[in-house]
Amino acid sequence: MLKKTDIKSFLDPSIIAKIENLELRARMIVEGFMIGLHRSPYHGFSVEFSEHRPYMQGDSLKNLDWKVYAKREKFFIKQYEEETNLICHIFLDASNSMNFKYNAQVTKLEYAITLAAALSYIMINQQDAVGLATYSDHVHSFLPPKSNNVYLKTLFLELLKVNPSGKTLTSKCIDPLVNKINKRGLTIIISDFFDFTQPQQDNIKTDMFDSIMKTLKHIHYKKNEVIVFQILDPVEKNFNFDRDSIFVDIETGEEITTQPYFIQKAYQESMQEFINRFKTECLNYGIEYNLLETTTPFDKALLSYFSKRSKLF
Repeated sequence: MLKKTDIKSFLDPSIIAKIENLELRARMIVEGFMIGLHRSPYHGFSVEFSEHRPYMQGDSLKNLDWKVYAKREKFFIKQYEEETNLICHIFLDASNSMNFKYNAQVTKLEYAITLAAALSYIMINQQDAVGLATYSDHVHSFLPPKSNNVYLKTLFLELLKVNPSGKTLTSKCIDPLVNKINKRGLTIIISDFFDFTQPQQDNIKTDMFDSIMKTLKHIHYKKNEVIVFQILDPVEKNFNFDRDSIFVDIETGEEITTQPYFIQKAYQESMQEFINRFKTECLNYGIEYNLLETTTPFDKALLSYFSKRSKLF
């Protein structure tokens, strides 16, 4: 059982990473998150909410009422059991670039796997159907959505088998899989979105960005709510290197020697421009965009999921 003082710790990626068992990691994140939010009862419910009570530790997640949460921003349990029928597809980037960390406790891929596990744990316990696809420059694996507890263990086993390889080609891998989505639901993409672009192209940043957005719009066009989690190591955003360095592209092997101090400002401006444009375009199409560093507590990601899910019911 978690104590109040433990709640923050079990949302901290550096601490949760010390737990070897992936299922336990997922459960600790979810329980810590639930306990930490809105514990006090809401006074003043109208008659339509008379069959609810505040969430308490140990309650089954399947009885949480997400509509009430959307209105009140508090977790309440239905006094009666009601099944849901959300269908969710999780697409997880397993390219070489995700296997990066610099002075951090976890790689981007380790963070992404833990996040995918926590989201799957929530949805399966809510009796929702969850599917999982891992990809880089090809689709590594694809598990269609199912909604039973036995399948949750299958999802965890698949996440534990993820081995980073290849380059990031989001559109090439996800577009064919999107055509298999035949029902309205939720699509979650977890990636650094450092998509590989051929060097002969004139505007690498624009080409990469347009390719990603085309895929996201394709998913949204099929009446799916979309959540994007862009996972970055802190140094990828701030370029905070303090000495001359040799940089190696872990997807292509290309090397470059530079003095980071002289290019830091230009790098930061370029990165921020990409992030801002990505976020703006997502918002324009009703896509939930989240920038998560590998030091970001997991509650930010879970809140985004709850918010988007409430729009489906």
